[in-house]
Amino acid sequence: MDLFTIITILIVLSALFGYINIRFLKLPLTIGLMVVSIIFSLLVLIVGQYFPTVLEMEEDLVRQIDFPKVLMEGMLSFLLFAGALHVDFASLKAQRLPIILFATLGVITSTFLVAGMMYMLFQVLGMEVSFIHCLLFGALISPTDPIAVLGILKKAGVPKTLETKIVGESLFNDGIGVVVFISIFQLASAGSGHFSMGEIAFLFLEEVGGGLLLGFILGSAAYYLMRTIDNYEVEVMLTLALVMGGYMLASALHFSGPLAMVVAGLMIGHERFRTSSMSKQTESYVDKFWELLDVLLNAVLFVLIGLEIVILKFESTYLIAGLIGIGIVLAARFLALFFPVQLLRKRLGLLKGTSRIMAWGGLRGGISIALALSLSPEMNRDLIVSITYIIVVFSIVVQGLTIERLVRRLIG
Repeated sequence: MDLFTIITILIVLSALFGYINIRFLKLPLTIGLMVVSIIFSLLVLIVGQYFPTVLEMEEDLVRQIDFPKVLMEGMLSFLLFAGALHVDFASLKAQRLPIILFATLGVITSTFLVAGMMYMLFQVLGMEVSFIHCLLFGALISPTDPIAVLGILKKAGVPKTLETKIVGESLFNDGIGVVVFISIFQLASAGSGHFSMGEIAFLFLEEVGGGLLLGFILGSAAYYLMRTIDNYEVEVMLTLALVMGGYMLASALHFSGPLAMVVAGLMIGHERFRTSSMSKQTESYVDKFWELLDVLLNAVLFVLIGLEIVILKFESTYLIAGLIGIGIVLAARFLALFFPVQLLRKRLGLLKGTSRIMAWGGLRGGISIALALSLSPEMNRDLIVSITYIIVVFSIVVQGLTIERLVRRLIG
């Protein structure tokens, strides 16, 4: 299939699945799309037992889509920028200390906790998985996915201050998590004897610091250019060029593209930026353009997640490890957040139940699957991909649908 055919099929499926969800299931869009696409894939698997051509068609479609490349090098930049564009910057600034702690210390702590517990689980199940590969799994599953979080928390009735912490953390820990994953991936690829901790620390600082700085430069450049003209068509194109060109530049410079897009999006979404560089007409068109693009790409992404099930290997031990892994990942996140929350509780007046709500509301999504799919076969790829998929589906469907009920029970 050519690229246009693949894109057409995905958009047609997204529109049809979206209609089915709105007409019959009435679930939040991202959850509904993934549920319908999983049901569709399961039906294809059943029908494929009698009509193999049907199953071969979906497998052919999914195998031709390089999921890690499509998400990490294509869709992610647009989704992160669109998400950051509509975050309340003042609230984010007021909550910067817990957000920084959760996005850095929380991700790193969770990575090691998940790795340690999964390593013991694999030993109990009689599966030979090295600790470095468990660390890779810990790194890819620990960051919460802003794409999943943003679409669900807005409708969950979470108090504004707590929503800001979860959303802000998910925007930044995504970039941090990718950097941690890349560092461990290089260590696993090169062998511990050929890759020093100093090199890993430098890589981490280069990716994170460079990404933050580049995002600030891109946002400042957009501010200057948009302030000197008043034409909404060109200004919308400027924001699009910022995202596409900025992400490509970040990749070339080995900076964190996700962090750059988050910072640039926060700057352009800032009230001061808008009032001094955009007319009301431009502001309206910029917001509508990015909202529509965000919805479309989210729809395609969650349909893709559902379709991926036809090429995954689900052995019985993989399924057991995945189901137990759900509890391990939730426990690790709760423990990673518990001490920072206790440390800041009195100073920031954190609500009762903050740790539990943040642990349950920290959803995993497409980024975790993309990172898992990027592993090489010798890194226990099939096992890690299967476990990751099980955790992501549980996270989005079960946690996403019950977070509102949990908030009401804990906070009232």
